[in-house]
Amino acid sequence: MKDKILSFLKQISDKLKPHLQKGADFGAHHTKIAAAGLAGLYWNLSPQNRYRVRLAAFAFAILSLGIVVGRLTDINRAVKIEASDKALKVEKSGVLELNLPGIKLNPEIYVFQSAEKVQVPVNIKVPGRLAFNAEKSKVLSARAPGRVERIYAFDGAQVDIGSPIVEMYSPEFLSAQQEYLLSSKTAKVLEASKTMSDLLGDARITQEAAANRMRNLGAGDGDIKSIESTGKTTSNLVMRSPLKGVVVKRGVEPGAVVNSGDVIATLADPKQLWFLGNVFEQDFRMIKQGQKMILHLEAYPEKEFVAYANYIAPAIDPQTRALLIRADVENTDDLLRPDMYAYGLLMTGSADAVVVPQSAIVRIRENRYAIIKVGPETFRRVPVKGYDLNNKSFAITEGVEQGWQVLAEGAVLLNDRFAKQEE
Repeated sequence: MKDKILSFLKQISDKLKPHLQKGADFGAHHTKIAAAGLAGLYWNLSPQNRYRVRLAAFAFAILSLGIVVGRLTDINRAVKIEASDKALKVEKSGVLELNLPGIKLNPEIYVFQSAEKVQVPVNIKVPGRLAFNAEKSKVLSARAPGRVERIYAFDGAQVDIGSPIVEMYSPEFLSAQQEYLLSSKTAKVLEASKTMSDLLGDARITQEAAANRMRNLGAGDGDIKSIESTGKTTSNLVMRSPLKGVVVKRGVEPGAVVNSGDVIATLADPKQLWFLGNVFEQDFRMIKQGQKMILHLEAYPEKEFVAYANYIAPAIDPQTRALLIRADVENTDDLLRPDMYAYGLLMTGSADAVVVPQSAIVRIRENRYAIIKVGPETFRRVPVKGYDLNNKSFAITEGVEQGWQVLAEGAVLLNDRFAKQEE
């Protein structure tokens, strides 16, 4: 059976051989024609173009050789990378040291100054706000039921002592006037009659009691004398300012009916203010009544206002854990307004410190840092402690020594390099 199959395959092969030979001859013939065509095209080119074709063929051959060599080479071989020295060094104390080889800082942007220790005041920062001086403020209230007929001074109006504030109708005031007139006339009659001298004293007492009743209702001595001289009552009571200042708030409208005790207006002296601040527990022992305080406000960053502590609360606030301190503030220039936020620097002593501009301090969360130059291309960022002397200066009490070169301007920019190296 095997011999039959082999014989059959041989017969087929003999029959196909002539055809395969013809196909091979045909392919070779066409290959020669294509090669001859390409050769013809090449030699028909100009010498310059033939040079370019040779360069392209050479480049293709080099590229093909590189691919073959790359495939034959082990791509998983180990590559040794030399470790370079890091530009940033971190110490256990938290100090960072940065090397900038070959980099020269622009002296117009990065300004260094030599650290010098000087005596500076030790201050406690006391946050708080301004308020009207309650001792220089008054609340004008109705002392008897009545009706508001007219308002003379509205909110913000400047008033002097005796200036009219409101005019109101009050039946009690009319009754008090009539009582005063009657007792006054009776006293005059008894004074003219020498036989009734005993009753004159009683009449004078009644007259003075009626006058005091009118004063209690809000009438002034001028109103009482006017009633006595004219012998006539007035229909309305004019309530006047007891101080020189401003109308802070008006409590009634024209035509309003008021009862005894209702607030008509609140008056205050804007020249006399209070600073109400909060001192925290760790600073209790350093405050005393009468201490000088320097106030700073966002509205006037270039100005300082002087205040003196006149009151220290006897107990702390259980919610804020702070002690209320109050200080008198004179608003002579009329620059301050109640409820302005402010903070006071309470001077408690003096200490040695390095004074630098605020621009020298890098603030990261609750921490403070300064940048020191320790070499031509080496800088250190050191943690510091201290406090704000004012809006322009910072007193470093710990972290910087005498003679160190501190970066006074450009610290934030250079700190960006520290931050990038930390990443």
